[in-house]
This record gives sequence, structure tokens and C-alpha cells, in this order.
Amino acid sequence: MLNLYKQAYKGLSKDSWYLAVVMLINRAGTMVVPFLSIYCIRELHFSIVQAGTIMALFGTGAITGVFTGGKITDKLGFYDVQVGALFTGGIFFILLGFQHQFIHVAIGTFILSFCNEAFRPANSTAIAHYSVAENRTRSYSLNRLATNLGWAVGGGLGGLLASVNYHLLFWVDGCTNIFAAVLLLRLLTRVKKQKGEVTQEIKAIAGSAYRDKVFLVFMALSTIFSCCFFEFFIMQPVFYKLEWHIGERMIGFLLALNGLLIVAVEMVMVHKLEGKRHVLIYIMGGILVCAAGFAVMNIFPAGLGTALLVVILITFGEMLSMPFMNTYWITRSNEHNRGEYAAVYSMSWSAAQIIAPWVGSRIIDVGGFSSLWWIMTGASLFTFAGYLVIYKLNTAISS
Repeated sequence: MLNLYKQAYKGLSKDSWYLAVVMLINRAGTMVVPFLSIYCIRELHFSIVQAGTIMALFGTGAITGVFTGGKITDKLGFYDVQVGALFTGGIFFILLGFQHQFIHVAIGTFILSFCNEAFRPANSTAIAHYSVAENRTRSYSLNRLATNLGWAVGGGLGGLLASVNYHLLFWVDGCTNIFAAVLLLRLLTRVKKQKGEVTQEIKAIAGSAYRDKVFLVFMALSTIFSCCFFEFFIMQPVFYKLEWHIGERMIGFLLALNGLLIVAVEMVMVHKLEGKRHVLIYIMGGILVCAAGFAVMNIFPAGLGTALLVVILITFGEMLSMPFMNTYWITRSNEHNRGEYAAVYSMSWSAAQIIAPWVGSRIIDVGGFSSLWWIMTGASLFTFAGYLVIYKLNTAISS
């Protein structure tokens, strides 16, 4: 078992590890977003629709932030964009904690999300830069491991802090962002974007992510799946609190469990699966497991045991699908357009952050949480069917 873990982590570059450390520190402070909907409802006394609107504005800021971040990354390089996004995001996390009126929280959430999410395409491009083809999926998985280990710490600590004072979440989240920026400056040597005119020939070879039809269909399906995933993480805490009457500390533990499972299992899983089958096989398998997780919330009786089972199913579905989604888009890009591809991939997640809370809150308002979980089950199965069509087309072309 020890040798298996050793092989899973072997061969990754020093800079990939440094980048993961920065991500770990950054995500260890991830406390505001998972508790923002509860904070808006319980502390600021917003309606569930207003809370959904706030989360949708977070997604709107995110999609504009990643689009802008991708463009700037291809022009200026990933290093400066990461540092700038971490610093400004940290400042706006702290400032948001001082806002109490709906309009002020809405505006602050949008600006915060824009700054904070511009980090994503730059970070994805950096991972590709510091890795080689043979270990690229594992490099992304290492980054996901750091993200989820940080999420485990942030979710668990966030639950404890929220039970004391919700305003502490904003200070911790902001300070860890700023500290991550300082750490990146100290650990990683600045990588300058190579200047020079990009010829029409290079542009033609590079291609555009926005004209890659197969990739765009892939990302449209990914957006649907991401919506389901965000419904789980945004509305699940509210569902457990309002419907199943689980306390904040236990909700924090459930959020932490997701990250701990990923830390314990994902790298070894990816190491054993990478290169064995087409990446779409793993993606489809993960989506089916997530669909089962959504259905369980309606089929099984309410209680902590069911809540644990749901987290386990969704987490294993996530581990099986998401690392290979990164592999898929990176193989379709090159050094001249990687920021653009990374931006489209990140925009997919950001679009889901807009759609999921806005639609989810309205589904809950009309049909309750049970309707939401059935719709998410159906949407996951639709995504599976779409990826199956792409896989069959790829198979037909290859043969």
C-alpha cells in the first residue's frame, strides 16, 4: 500500500508541488462560499430567492472573471495573474463581511467573485506549464488534492467558526488568500510571458477554443453536470439544516469529509486508471455515481447515515470524472491557446455557479427539495447520454 502511494506521487516536478502548497493554503480558507447561502438566510434575513440571487451573482462575477483572466493569461502570463487575483480576492472577502444590505452584498459578491475567479485559468495554465504529458493528469490531481484538503480544513473549521460568529469566515478567507499570494511570490520564480508577434500561421495552427465544436459540446454537457454538482454543494447545507435539522458543526464535518476522501483516494485512483481506457469512460462512470447520490436523498430515509452515504457517492463520482475532464481539455490545447481553453473550462464552472443557485432556489420554492434532487438525477443521466454520444463518435472516427 505504501509503495502504491509512492508510485502515485512519483515524478511530479518541484514547482508542481509548490503550486499545490499555494493552492492548499488558499483553499484552507474556503469558508465563505459554502456557508454564504445560510449566512444570507439566517444572519442577514434574506429570503431563499434573495440568497439564490446572491449565489447567482457570485457565478456571474466568476464567469466574467475567468473569461478576463484567460485573456490576460495568454497575453501577460499565468504568474502575475495568479498573484493579482489572490491579493484582490483576499481584500474583497474582508470587505464583503462588512456589508449587510441586499444591494451592497450583491455588488460586493460580484466584484469579489470577479477578482477571485480570474485565478482559475491562470492556475490551470501554470499546472500544464510545470508538468509533462506523462504526468499531467496526476499533476492536476495533485492540485485537486490540495484544493480538497484545503476544502476539508476550511469546511470543518468554517462550521465551527459559523457556530460562533459568521463574520469570522470573511476574515479567515481573506487573510488566507493574501497569505497564498505572498507564498506564491516566495516559492515560485516569476515566469515571464515570451513577447513577440504571433503570426497568422501560428494562430492557424493554434486554433481557437471557441471554434472547436466537439470541445464546445463537451463543455456544454460539462456545464449541466457542474450545475448538478453545485446544487449539491450550495443547496445541500441548506437542505440538511432546514429539512433534516442537522447542525452547522455536522454540516461542516460532511463538507470536510468530501475533501478528506479525495485526499486519501484520488491520486492512487488516477495513477491506477490513467492511460488504461479512454477518459470519457471514466467521466461517464463518475456521472452515473453522482446521479445515484442525488436519487438517494429522495429514496432513503432522512438522517445522518443517509447524509454520509450521499457525500461518499458524490465524492467518488467527482473523483472518477473531474480529473479526466481536465485531461480532455488539455489534450485539445497547445501553448498558444491554453489560456483560452482553460478560460472556457473555467467559464463552464462559473456558468454553473450562476445557473445552479438561481434555478435551484426557484425549484425549491415551487416544488421543494425533493423536486430539486429528482431533476438533478435526470440532468446527470442526460449528461451521461451526451458524453456517450461523443465517445461513440470518437470511437467511430478512430476506427
